Amino acid sequence: MPEIQHPAAEDLRRDPRPLLGRTALVTGASRRGGIGCAVARRLAAYGASVYLHHHVPHDAAQPWGADPEGPEGVAAGVREARSDPDAVVAHGPGDLSAPEAPAALVATAAEALGGRLDVLVANHALSGSDGTLDEIDADMLDAHWATDTRSVILLAQAYARLRAARPARAPGGRLLLMTSGQDHGGGMPGELAYALAKGALASVTRSLATAFADLRVTVNAVNPGPVDTGYLSGGPHAAVASMFPAGRWGLPDDPARLLAWLATDEAAWVTGQVIDSEGGFRRG
Repeated sequence: MPEIQHPAAEDLRRDPRPLLGRTALVTGASRRGGIGCAVARRLAAYGASVYLHHHVPHDAAQPWGADPEGPEGVAAGVREARSDPDAVVAHGPGDLSAPEAPAALVATAAEALGGRLDVLVANHALSGSDGTLDEIDADMLDAHWATDTRSVILLAQAYARLRAARPARAPGGRLLLMTSGQDHGGGMPGELAYALAKGALASVTRSLATAFADLRVTVNAVNPGPVDTGYLSGGPHAAVASMFPAGRWGLPDDPARLLAWLATDEAAWVTGQVIDSEGGFRRG
């Protein structure tokens, strides 16, 4: 039998800044109370430079509204979390439902981050504009498909082309997708368009992992479960909290910790997976 080669002792010690010198694009990071901001803060705390994508009109049209301090307020919160004072934290808008927007966003983010992009976190999604089987229509289905699925694949395509164009295919490439609980319990019968779009991302994760393997990029999806981002209150909020063994909702930093870990070298042997981060959430 060949001799097993163990890592050197110093390699086993946890690096407090495992993403130092790397760059990341996080989409859907437009509110300080959202998962995107929490992910960006974690990546910045690990040493990365981060570009924050936002689409303020989407949030402004929702019951919770846009962040009162706007995108710059979100970016300020991410800068506050930086462990490297020289790391870049930049931001810009984009309506990713437009066919040309994903490639433009990848190019803009890479330019702002010094011409390279190591980590892409596709966190954005369309809220609302959905319903039951009896309520949905073609426009609802198309809207969710365009924002929640098509734009993610086009982002992945642009990211792959950017990575392929580099003279050396550096390690550390990560594509991280966000799915939902459409495959658990009773599914999501009240949000069929959203469930379809997110389910497609879960289904394509392994195929993308194979497509990205030659580029030294791992691909994984995370299902964050119910996360308290301010969209429920009162009795409905308490009812959901009671379905967790811990008696509380997930917080934005709960899935952010998993996503940030997947971006590090510690997760270099994890790819093609859909990972639940739900705190033992019990459906039904």
